[in-house]
Amino acid sequence: MKLLRVGEFGKEIPAIIDEENKIRDLSKIINDLNPENLTFETLNKIKEIDLNSLEMINNNERIGSCVTKPANFFAIGLNYKAHADETNSDAPKEPIVFNKSPNCIVGPYDKIIIPKFSNSLDHEVEIAMIIGKKARQIKEEEAQNFVLGYCICNDISEREWQKHRGGQWVKG
Repeated sequence: MKLLRVGEFGKEIPAIIDEENKIRDLSKIINDLNPENLTFETLNKIKEIDLNSLEMINNNERIGSCVTKPANFFAIGLNYKAHADETNSDAPKEPIVFNKSPNCIVGPYDKIIIPKFSNSLDHEVEIAMIIGKKARQIKEEEAQNFVLGYCICNDISEREWQKHRGGQWVKG
């Protein structure tokens, strides 16, 4: 199932891509792809729908962020050895967990704001997980039960701020 949000910035509507790669309007089924509305129950409801019964949307519509208003946006730093090597960093013994601002999530073709004094901007293509329900002290083998979906994430970081100005990843 491929869900997305389409439309003018700030006025996106939820949509789904059907088997023929046509975009279909989901706004009569779900208000938006946000934590309030996007649940496992909603996904099951969408699975039961005949997608051909949904109104088609022009494929040239702007694609917005895949979700809106997430409570958090966590990232894992240096999560594989080759990446640690390419940044001249030691591979961490424990995961480096840091926050990114949820309002930095934009659509795939939206402009990215680059800070004025940035001179060490770096980017990585990441796989992001969308967590679908609260998870606390769960067993590793249960973790997948909390993953609602996946998306591609272009992780943009300012390496100088991250590594050489106090070592705080959140400001990079």
